[in-house]
Amino acid sequence: MGNKKLVLGATGFVGSAVMRELLKDGENVKVVLRKNSNTANLDPFDVERVVADMTDTDSMKKALVGCDTLYITAAYFAHWAPNPKKLYEVNVGGTKATLQAALEMGVEKVVYTSTNNTIGAHGDPVDENEDFNQWDIDDDYSKSKYLAEVEAYKYGARGVPIVIVNPTFVVGTNDVRPTPSGRMIIDVASGKEELYMDARTNIIDVDDVARAEILAAQKGRVGERYILGNTNVKIPEFYKLIAEIAGVKAPKIKVPYPLALLSGHIFTTQAAITGKPPFVTAGEVKIGHRGEWYDCSKAVNELGMPRTPLPETIRKAITWFRENGYLPQVKNEEN
Repeated sequence: MGNKKLVLGATGFVGSAVMRELLKDGENVKVVLRKNSNTANLDPFDVERVVADMTDTDSMKKALVGCDTLYITAAYFAHWAPNPKKLYEVNVGGTKATLQAALEMGVEKVVYTSTNNTIGAHGDPVDENEDFNQWDIDDDYSKSKYLAEVEAYKYGARGVPIVIVNPTFVVGTNDVRPTPSGRMIIDVASGKEELYMDARTNIIDVDDVARAEILAAQKGRVGERYILGNTNVKIPEFYKLIAEIAGVKAPKIKVPYPLALLSGHIFTTQAAITGKPPFVTAGEVKIGHRGEWYDCSKAVNELGMPRTPLPETIRKAITWFRENGYLPQVKNEEN
């Protein structure tokens, strides 16, 4: 057993942030990528690369050689997929295959990145003890991640020293894809978004998530889960803050819930025909309407999770999106 840290999903948003934080700590980092991965988040860094597939136990066993810690941040992250079965194949099947490899290789610590969606959407801030309540919502991402988390607990029972972390709505730099949260920032910061819905969400900085993952590996209790979140905010207030920081007008037209839900169904139907992701799904509308507010004190008290103020997180994200061509540069801006 070596002392390397293996990051599965380092080409992605959260995984690349975990990789950068580990490198800051002077750790020996190895990253997993697929043959066709976008390596933009890896290219500036001198890290050992290994080609493997999280759905293939043998390839993951080879990747884990010399590693004492495994960070599983890879997932099929989409609230709509052309083939919903793929969400289960990757998120559930990939979790099982990867944890089987960790079991056989005797890894000392596994940090498994789940999502707040597995805790569900509730009216008031809830903690890690709340039950999943989204079986009635047509959202295969939430269901696949819930079933994947069940597999994580099963492997914990079989002896894998696993800590589960549940990030909320993650915002920040290096969102190359971009993720749904990144797209939301871009839409509002561009001044093109005119509509909003009365939904509730919890937002956290991607760098805070990454540091909390490392803290979870160091002192998280095995078999426990930790919500990694920071600010509970209403969507109109969130949009207003993005618009203020970006120097544009905030969305002004409130869409009533029944109309938003109908639009979600229409967008999803269109997506099934065109094969292009919908602007929003009916499932996402339902989840936001129920409310995604959380009590994140466990991660703060037990792990020491840092909490960047929301305006600073938004500012960092907008700056990165501007510098990398996702948003137009601001003219005559003072440095």
